[in-house]
Amino acid sequence: MKLSDILSVLEEMAPLGYAEDFDNVGLLVGNPNQEIDGVLVCHDALESVIDEAISKKCNLVVCFHPILFSGIKKITGKNYVERAILKAIKNDIAIYAVHTALDNHQKGVNKIFCDALGLKHSKVLIPKENYIQKLVTYTIPENVEKLRNALFDAGAGTIGNYEDCSFNSKGIGTYMGNENSNPEIGERFEFVENEEIKIELTFEKHLQGKILKALFKNHVYEEVAYEIYQLENKHQNIGLGRVGEFENPLSETEFLQLVKDKLQCGGIRHSAFTGKSIKKVAVLGGSGSFAIKNAISSGADAYLTADLKYHQFYEAENQLLLADIGHFESERFTKNYIVDFLKEKITNFAPNSLQCGIILSEENTNPVKYF
Repeated sequence: MKLSDILSVLEEMAPLGYAEDFDNVGLLVGNPNQEIDGVLVCHDALESVIDEAISKKCNLVVCFHPILFSGIKKITGKNYVERAILKAIKNDIAIYAVHTALDNHQKGVNKIFCDALGLKHSKVLIPKENYIQKLVTYTIPENVEKLRNALFDAGAGTIGNYEDCSFNSKGIGTYMGNENSNPEIGERFEFVENEEIKIELTFEKHLQGKILKALFKNHVYEEVAYEIYQLENKHQNIGLGRVGEFENPLSETEFLQLVKDKLQCGGIRHSAFTGKSIKKVAVLGGSGSFAIKNAISSGADAYLTADLKYHQFYEAENQLLLADIGHFESERFTKNYIVDFLKEKITNFAPNSLQCGIILSEENTNPVKYF
């Protein structure tokens, strides 16, 4: 199976456009045209994971965290990043990272986090901004249904829980073609007044290329009139963190014990108990200190995240229970989700000689140990 075929499935799972601007996601090492014999899914693509991939005859490693994150000018093997990259290149192993592309997905990291704890009715904590665009175009009535359906098929017209959304209005369009024109209606140098339908649809920013391709392919006019606007609306289904609720409230000690058991935490650092029961919980996998105020504003009784500094525990202000459960622990089950998704979508992938085609890494790459 070609790597390019697997890349399209990975982008379906976690569109790269969902990633934060600071991130480095997608194909980090490898050639899209190379043949893939097996896929190893891991949390961190360390040298030990590359060794595992070699032993299991997997030449694609799909990792959550990007092993290449910041700029790199030399690859000499002097640190853990360079050693992993060198070994991957030497053994023709491709590396692909999902990170915040999956963090922001409505079924991604934080939905997995909520599900692991048994939280219900979860919604996005920090909806993504500046990600919804609007297409406006004009066509003749005879072309409306074909064009609109093609735009729907390309991903336009989805708003929250609704699909195929558009607004259509009638009007009169005018034009006159020059000597190089080939008008669909009328002749060159003829002033044409014609009934047209104005179609308006919203779409996610990363779909713009696909939307425009569908527009040009299915429009009848030689010159397609269209406008694209950036909207200020927040995307209610895409963004960082989630907020959900337990069916029945727990005491603070019961809650922390549940978290410790479900996410297999070596230890939990937390702010002072508030004395309130825990029913509504905000979560953000990975480093989430920046969202403490968002968690408080959401009305959560507790906020679970990782990598909190000493003074940040004060920011709980006795309004919620703030808990650092560990970076790895908060994202623990993400790799399992990736494996399940790939196996469901790629059903014609022939197994390699040692293992099935898509494998969950057995390496524990958590760098934090507990005494």
